[in-house]
Amino acid sequence: MFSKQRFNLWNNMDYSPNKKPRKGSPENYNRCTYYGLENQGATCYLNSVLQVLFMTKDFREAVLKYVDEKPASDFDHSLANLFKKLQEDTAETRKITRLLGISNVYEQRDAAEYLERVLTLTNPDISKTFHGCLVNKITCTKGHIETDRDAAFWHLPLPLMDSSERVYSVVDGIDKFFRGSDLSGKNQMYCDQCDDKVDAKIKDVMKLHPDVLILLLKRFEFSYSYMSYVKINQDVDVPYILQIPESDGVESQTYELYAVVDHVGDLRSGHYTTTIKSPDEDNWYKFDDTRITLYKSQSSLDTEMEGDKTEKEAKPSKDGEEKKSQGKDETKRKD
Repeated sequence: MFSKQRFNLWNNMDYSPNKKPRKGSPENYNRCTYYGLENQGATCYLNSVLQVLFMTKDFREAVLKYVDEKPASDFDHSLANLFKKLQEDTAETRKITRLLGISNVYEQRDAAEYLERVLTLTNPDISKTFHGCLVNKITCTKGHIETDRDAAFWHLPLPLMDSSERVYSVVDGIDKFFRGSDLSGKNQMYCDQCDDKVDAKIKDVMKLHPDVLILLLKRFEFSYSYMSYVKINQDVDVPYILQIPESDGVESQTYELYAVVDHVGDLRSGHYTTTIKSPDEDNWYKFDDTRITLYKSQSSLDTEMEGDKTEKEAKPSKDGEEKKSQGKDETKRKD
């Protein structure tokens, strides 16, 4: 997740930093100051979403302020109560799952889908920090512009299946997303002003930069060999600073990485965790349901996220999920 200056990634991702990982030392890990969420069976996808929303300070404060000052929905009140509890102790999510219509807590679901559900059910005055807007523009070879209606979004999708490189670059993905594509040959468009079919260029332009930018790395594609969706286990190179390019008079925007949601496993089984930079200090934390790991320095975040770490576990995780990985899923921060 990137916001001005920050962004977030909801994805199933292997992250490969430019620099080699450095070994951490015991002094890099300290006592954690945050609390986790109980796993009801296989609700790690929801826990990861809610943990990122709680750690997004502007959103958390907007939730708490709104329910104190204005008539709020049952969902907004439940979210506020959850955030209040998380400020003091480990919390549970049973009421949130009920309001989201989750009847089977032992079935794994998609974190990005439930992020959208949560933001859609939240009052627009609260969720506006994640709200962005694109406009689709088609320009013919003579410079005539046809503009489609605005398209609001919660996240920008970056399909890994379009990449032929061994390591997918988020920077290149953003460049391709806003570069657009050419319409020619059989795909020519009809231009009213030219009164003819002509070559043209179609592209999306950022009309409104969200305060927090969410990128969704699309790791699943349909395989006709298996007649099902398969996961693309490709390394992803994620920048710490991301620039959304200037386009059609709209200024560029700089975002800083502050959260990553990881998935280990395949389409039907696996486990979600999230790694988040604290809004109150220069430390990163890994949230794995009730288990929280503090990375005190960037070097400790860059090292393998396994091994000896100081952990805070309010309660043992009752995780009924399968945690077998079909690839190495890591989250690291680039220097």
